[in-house]
Amino acid sequence: MIAFLINRLFQAAIVMFVISLLSFSIQDNLGDPLRELVGQSVSEADRMELREELGLNDSFLTQYFRFAGKAIQGDLGTSYFFKEPALEVILKKLPATLELVFGATVLIIVISIPVGVYSAINPSSLFSKIAMGISIIGISVPVFLTAIIFIYIFSVELGWLPSFGRGVTEHVFGTWETGFFNLDGLLHLLLPCISLASIMLPLFIRLIRAEMMEVLQSEYIKFAWAKGLSPRRIWFMHALKNTMLPVITVGGVQIGTMVAYTILTETVFQWPGMGFLFLEAVNRVDTPLIVAYLIVVGAIFVITNTIVDLIYGLVNPTVKLVGEK
Repeated sequence: MIAFLINRLFQAAIVMFVISLLSFSIQDNLGDPLRELVGQSVSEADRMELREELGLNDSFLTQYFRFAGKAIQGDLGTSYFFKEPALEVILKKLPATLELVFGATVLIIVISIPVGVYSAINPSSLFSKIAMGISIIGISVPVFLTAIIFIYIFSVELGWLPSFGRGVTEHVFGTWETGFFNLDGLLHLLLPCISLASIMLPLFIRLIRAEMMEVLQSEYIKFAWAKGLSPRRIWFMHALKNTMLPVITVGGVQIGTMVAYTILTETVFQWPGMGFLFLEAVNRVDTPLIVAYLIVVGAIFVITNTIVDLIYGLVNPTVKLVGEK
């Protein structure tokens, strides 16, 4: 396990280096940050002086190594707009984004596992055919369109649920606020979480169904039937456990992907999270904030995949982690 962790940390360091390099390299293509920092009346001489102070006239390698040296210490630059450390600005918005991802993940787990398992056990049933048909539609419809449809139906026409904002939040610890512990916060979470889950839910239903059907045809399942084990024990103790192995692997990657998908969801629902902040940063050409966002999202991917690898080995002890004898 220790050898595996060391190996993964080394790989994570390489991945983060590549992410930081790519993120930093795109800033020159985003526009001139001085456009947002100074007004029209500022002379060209003052602009050049400011560029020199900010180090924007230095070579790319000089700027990157200066940035990388500070990034190792946790300094990802200062936001041009907020006049605060970019990492602090992002971390303030992180709880709102994690709320959406957590809520969507819970919905995916609660719905996809029973529906996928039932569809695998009863592939010819009417419910299975309807579930597969809906899943095809769900995969095809983009998340922003789903969000707009939900707003029109449940907010505009029926007036049941709020259409934007985060609602009332409560302090959990420190500066962490959440809407999970009051009714208004939960109502504001419902539509964004369902919309975010809609793009991944059909994928997991079909994946669980396909893997479960394959496992049910394996020899050890046939042997379990021959031994006279109960159907529930075969389905849920033997088949489902091995079905979940590839699902866990895909799930870890998709959780990281959902963090990226929140950009669309947060924009439609005006949700004050990292994705909405990122789009604002792009419009303002706030390059330190843009680079910091990309690095933070990349770090979430790396951490999530490492945790998934550990869970994968724990779920199936026969799977040997890299470096184990």
